[in-house]
Amino acid sequence: MNMHFNRSIPDVIGDVVHQVTTLIRKETQLARAEMSEKMGQAVSGIALAIFGAVLAIPALVIVLEAIVAGLMRAGLPVYWSALIVGGVALIIGIALLVAGANRLKADNLVPQKTIHQLQRDAEVAAHEASNEHGINRAA
Repeated sequence: MNMHFNRSIPDVIGDVVHQVTTLIRKETQLARAEMSEKMGQAVSGIALAIFGAVLAIPALVIVLEAIVAGLMRAGLPVYWSALIVGGVALIIGIALLVAGANRLKADNLVPQKTIHQLQRDAEVAAHEASNEHGINRAA
């Protein structure tokens, strides 16, 4: 298999530099777009959580007071009723707080698509380099 190329070395080098520059520019644009998307998701998630908390807190207090009143009506003393309801609410609140904090970890904001694309680019470049090296050896 005899290959003949009519391009000069400066043309080839210029083409490679242009392609690498274009690739870097495209990857940067992808990273920016993905980070904007991730930040938008985080901001909207925080806003929804705050709005939900503002509405839920007064409602939760009323519901908890109603449960205390129900336990008192069932015959429990006021302090036991309040302690039971407060303890259960505290445990549920801590569990929800931990679950919410886990969703806001930095790992969830990593631009996975960009990282995957960069890994694919590196694999293709390595494959092309090994193929070119094999062609040069045969020539």
